[in-house]
Amino acid sequence: MAASRSPVRSDGSPPVGNQSTRPSAVTVASNVGRGALIGVAETIPGVSGGTVALITGIYDRLIATAKAATTFPARRLRGVRTDDAARVDWWLVVPVLAGMAIAVFSIAGVMEGFVTEQPVYSRALFIGMIAASVAIPFQEIPRGTFTTTSSKLSAVLTFAVMAVLVFVLTSLPRSEVSDPPLVAVFFAASVAVCALVLPGVSGSFFLLVIGLYAPTLAAVDDRDLIYLGVFAAGAVVGLASFVQALEWLLRNHHSLAMVGAAGLLLGSLRALWPWQDPTNGAPMPVGDDWPGALGMFVLGVVIVAAVALVQRRLGSSNGRPATTMG
Repeated sequence: MAASRSPVRSDGSPPVGNQSTRPSAVTVASNVGRGALIGVAETIPGVSGGTVALITGIYDRLIATAKAATTFPARRLRGVRTDDAARVDWWLVVPVLAGMAIAVFSIAGVMEGFVTEQPVYSRALFIGMIAASVAIPFQEIPRGTFTTTSSKLSAVLTFAVMAVLVFVLTSLPRSEVSDPPLVAVFFAASVAVCALVLPGVSGSFFLLVIGLYAPTLAAVDDRDLIYLGVFAAGAVVGLASFVQALEWLLRNHHSLAMVGAAGLLLGSLRALWPWQDPTNGAPMPVGDDWPGALGMFVLGVVIVAAVALVQRRLGSSNGRPATTMG
């Protein structure tokens, strides 16, 4: 399912005019399908849309397009002549966004009902996904990267700091927000959208941790245009603000960024313990429904393991790492 790769510039962007050649109807349809898979991933905590973009072979092109699209307005405002607008691969990004929208609006109601009506089983499924996902960022690190004592120490410290920080943050008392303020929705969206840039990190999981997952899915299912408009505005601002920094980080410190992502995932397991006090999220003893929860946990592990296996095999068949930042 990997897409054919077009030549790219040294900065990872497609050559100017590359997107002007109209692709076949089959290619457009396949890009809609890829977008739908990414959209489904973005509704499931623990599954990263960035990881799915890697699997389907369009990650590099999406990052290059996002970088060009977010760089162009700022440069034009400064009076700098640039060809960034010509680098936006519209024949890729429009079908992908269309597929994502179709998938999200189709599945949001189902996922919102599952999370609110089956909290133990949904958390058990998601914690299985997160536990298995810890290994995914490590797959993006080339062998022999951390060879010196200092590099190994940096990796261990990065992993530990991220894991402890997220564990502490997710241990704070919390509850699902029934009517979140729009300013909180805006800033939450600006952070969650970064999951599209960093494989292995789930934006929907971030929403789940801060209590905005179910309200956001409900807003999608109910077609709450005000909520969705604020969320979309936050996502645009977040993408424009963070994509440059994250692209630079992935280009210059890719392996260390992957180590940090793995630590983040490990530390976040605390937030998804299946049995929690509904008022403040405090952990509770294992309940009588543990057999079903265990089954959902195993299912979550299997789902992510299957995704990781496909990603690894596609990367091997292409003769290159799954992630290449220029």
